Amino acid sequence: QLQLVESGGSLVQPGGSLRLSCAASGFTLGGYTVAWFRQVPGKEREGVSCTIGNGGAEYYSDSVKGRFRISRDDAGNAVFLQMNMLQPGDAAIFYCAAKLPSIWDPWNWRDLNAYNDWGQGTQVTVSS
Repeated sequence: QLQLVESGGSLVQPGGSLRLSCAASGFTLGGYTVAWFRQVPGKEREGVSCTIGNGGAEYYSDSVKGRFRISRDDAGNAVFLQMNMLQPGDAAIFYCAAKLPSIWDPWNWRDLNAYNDWGQGTQVTVSS
């Protein structure tokens, strides 16, 4: 059974850092495109960052570019999201999602419907 499990969410003060983890079981993440999304109540789930499968490029939303960094540990079958300079507007439930890579990923990585597998989410709260 394919499964993704997020962890690392917590309460952090503005300006602080967190590292989220997305661990996979039942399949090998290295060959997949993996993205982080976030969602706050009443708003649509939005794409935050993506790493294209099989050694492809990384992508970031404008709101997190320069502050967040996505990375992989293929041996450990996990993807991480390092979040620095966190702001109250970053508070959300963060989800990871995976899909088979596509040549269209650079353009449609934010498309929720493109992803087959999702984790249950991890809560990030940014508050003093």
